[in-house]
Formats: sequence, C-alpha cells, structure tokens
Amino acid sequence: MKPESWYALYLRPRTEKKVLRFLEGLGVEAYLPLQKKLKKWSDRKKIVDEPLFRSYIFVRLSRKEYFSVLNIDGVIKYVTFEGKAASIPNRQIEMVKKLLEQNYTIEVVDETIPVGETVEITMGSMMGLVGQLVEHKGLKKVIVRVDHVSHALLVTLPKDYVQKTIQF
Repeated sequence: MKPESWYALYLRPRTEKKVLRFLEGLGVEAYLPLQKKLKKWSDRKKIVDEPLFRSYIFVRLSRKEYFSVLNIDGVIKYVTFEGKAASIPNRQIEMVKKLLEQNYTIEVVDETIPVGETVEITMGSMMGLVGQLVEHKGLKKVIVRVDHVSHALLVTLPKDYVQKTIQF
C-alpha cells in the first residue's frame, strides 16, 4: 500500500454518508464527493447533497487501518486490480474536488461511452486537463476519466474551450 495514494471503497447502496461518519470517527482520511441536486416530489422541491459516485467513497489510510475499514457496516470491499486495492493518484482526487468547486454540470456515466477524439481543455480553471470528446444529447462534453472506479465524469464545456491534441 502506498501512503500517498487514495483507495476506493465499494459500499452498499445509499450508505455513503453513514460510512463517511464512521470513517471520520476512526480518524481515517476519507473523501465523499457530493453534488447539489434539485429533487422533486409531488408536494415539494428541495436541493439535496448527493454522492457523485454512488456506492463509492475514497480513503487514504495506513496499513494498520486497511483491514479495520472493512469491518464498517456498509463497506463491501476495496476496488481492486489484480487482487490488490487499486491506488488512485492524489492528483485525480484533487481534480474531482476542483470540478465540484466550479459551476460546471457534471454527471457520472458508465465506461460504455464510445471512445472519441482526445482533447485538451485550453480555457477556464480546468485548463490543461485531457479527456475525450463525445456527443451526448447534442452537447459536446469532455470526459475526464477517474481511474479504477469504472466510471467517468462528463463535464459540459463550450466547444471553444477544447482543442484536439496532437498524438505521436
């Protein structure tokens, strides 16, 4: 385990906030990306904080905390690659935090999106990030991938904010 890396925990559905409270109580560094959403019921509307990645939470922990985290009610397992907990670089967690701080429309999609052109964001606070351009509901969106979570983020940007990258 690398102490500078984050790891993704897979959780039972709708237990993200409860698991976050338990992790914080144990002193484990945890990150649950939340996004404000307008929920509509028949009698009212309300803005609520919802997890960006349903059934996932990110942790940065020591070796001795590794197994104790698995005993928390709601935690199913670590997201693994080749039998080991898959590490997520700190820069990717920071990118998710940056995206959520901005006023962009973000939605999480499965990795089944067809691969398109590789583009670089050339304007705005996300300048320098590389992703893939796709057509989705008629809008051009940049896909910024978060490794090892089997999801991608779709960020809505004006088309003049991106340019095709030169591939060698």
